[in-house]
Amino acid sequence: MKAPGPLRGMNLCRRAGLVLLVLLALPTAAHVLNTDLAKLSRTEIFGTYLRLGFTHIVPLGFDHLLFIISLYILEPRLKPVLLQATAFTLAHSITLGLAMYGFIRPPSSVIEPIIALSILFMAVENIITERLNPWRVAIVFGFGLVHGMGFASALTGLGLPPQDYFGSLLSFNAGVELGQVTVILLAWALVGRWAAHKSWYKQRVVIPISVVIGLVAAYWTVERVFFA
Repeated sequence: MKAPGPLRGMNLCRRAGLVLLVLLALPTAAHVLNTDLAKLSRTEIFGTYLRLGFTHIVPLGFDHLLFIISLYILEPRLKPVLLQATAFTLAHSITLGLAMYGFIRPPSSVIEPIIALSILFMAVENIITERLNPWRVAIVFGFGLVHGMGFASALTGLGLPPQDYFGSLLSFNAGVELGQVTVILLAWALVGRWAAHKSWYKQRVVIPISVVIGLVAAYWTVERVFFA
């Protein structure tokens, strides 16, 4: 016998909260590139940096992953979230490119707390807002500029092969996008597909998940400001 819709939603949120808290307790992972970039062909470079971009979101980019989930759950239909994701993509592509080519040099001590605050902002907005507002795309674009600088920080540590600097930058960015789209599609399959139009969706799904994400983001903010 299947549980009623609201009960299913509560169970889903409890599980999501437990998963988020467990992940928060895990040690931070980092990219490792044990490859001589000078010996790679262009095809190998593309595949290597595509994989690195993807894993920067899933599973290593827990903060970016929570931002994407926060972006998704307020309005879980695919069309609205893809519009926001497009704005986010354009923005982080701009700052990632500018940072990697040395036009801007954002300090990670500033960028990382702002990334945490962006997640907290999205979580709080999801709780207090009843519907998706048109101006949210502009907010997402602004946060995308900041997240792009975070991507650049990780990519700078890895380095880019001089024989195909631009191509490896593009493939890393493409991998990031694949990771983001994967998260969105999984969220749609697990939640949006069957719960989006339910009367209890806001109370049973959006608010509990946003509270957990907000608590995690608040913890990160304090940690990154005072203990980094």
